[in-house]
Amino acid sequence: MRRGMVSEMDAGGVVRVAAERPNARATMKDVARVAGVGVGTVSRVVNGKSNVSEESVAAVNAAIERLGFRRNDSARMLRTGATSSIGLLVEDVADPFFSLLNRSVEEEVLRRDSVLLTASSDKDPERARKMILTFCARRVDGLVITLPEGSDEEYLRAELDAGTSMVFVDRPPRVLDVDAVIVDNRGGARTGVSHLIGYGHRRIACFTDRPDLYTASERIAGYRAALEEAGIPFDPELVYSSATTREPVDEPLGRMLASDDPPTAVFAGNNRTTINVIGALRIHSASLAIVGFDDFELADIVVPGITVVAQNPKAMGQIAMEMLYKRLDGDVSPSQTVTLNTRLIVRGSGELSRDAVLAAR
Repeated sequence: MRRGMVSEMDAGGVVRVAAERPNARATMKDVARVAGVGVGTVSRVVNGKSNVSEESVAAVNAAIERLGFRRNDSARMLRTGATSSIGLLVEDVADPFFSLLNRSVEEEVLRRDSVLLTASSDKDPERARKMILTFCARRVDGLVITLPEGSDEEYLRAELDAGTSMVFVDRPPRVLDVDAVIVDNRGGARTGVSHLIGYGHRRIACFTDRPDLYTASERIAGYRAALEEAGIPFDPELVYSSATTREPVDEPLGRMLASDDPPTAVFAGNNRTTINVIGALRIHSASLAIVGFDDFELADIVVPGITVVAQNPKAMGQIAMEMLYKRLDGDVSPSQTVTLNTRLIVRGSGELSRDAVLAAR
């Protein structure tokens, strides 16, 4: 009998195990004793093995419930070298896009009876490196990662060689040969800007993250492609790339509005930038047609509702986990990159015509 546990036999001859002190934890031996089976049977039930009779499963589960038994994953890791856990690194878990991605990955991990470890890089390559190596030191089975721009991917090669599977999300790897799930950023931006052009706009401002980011550069390329297809000259004075998504944009927007040929519409390159643009328009008491890349909470509540080019972070998380678990299950096929389409959601702000905007001035 383990220290801290006592046993007694009830009137029916069933062995009961109880804790001498409140913080004592039941073991598999305790569960086996109460259930009247061997420790191996308890282990098979706890780990979901199928070669156990229905009666034994019922007895073990009843004992587990009675004792409040919980599997010791630390001991399991020592025995097998596996933790049944996944590490997820995103840019910022507070960002609506990454928050939904995190939830999607979490649901898939829980479906496998595993644990998810999540961290934010805050766009800092060194912080990202530290968190990923911390995940690997904890023996995670696999990684789902969004690396900050400028990150050195070479340190991940050693983890791959050591058997850690990984999938990149939101942006593709630059040098590593691994799976990835990304979005058609260029095509989505082209669709959004073309939508504004369809309502007569020819002076369309573009607000994005800094242009060295993969997603921002692709969306700027889509913006330019839409202008070129419509025969509209590209004007660099209408493009503003902020250092961070938290940076106010009222000053650059005010400068554009005060120019001799001001914009009548805005394409915003991500959800936080869209929110910043809305705030800046209120500061300047200005009205512009708006299409934002990426949906966000309350986008359908403001008046007019914000027309967006929507991504699907839920699908991104699901597909990334499908790819990762295939690798964990032994798939050695060539790596692949899955590109997800975007969807234009029309709500009103992107349907303000050029003439309507000019009439409001």
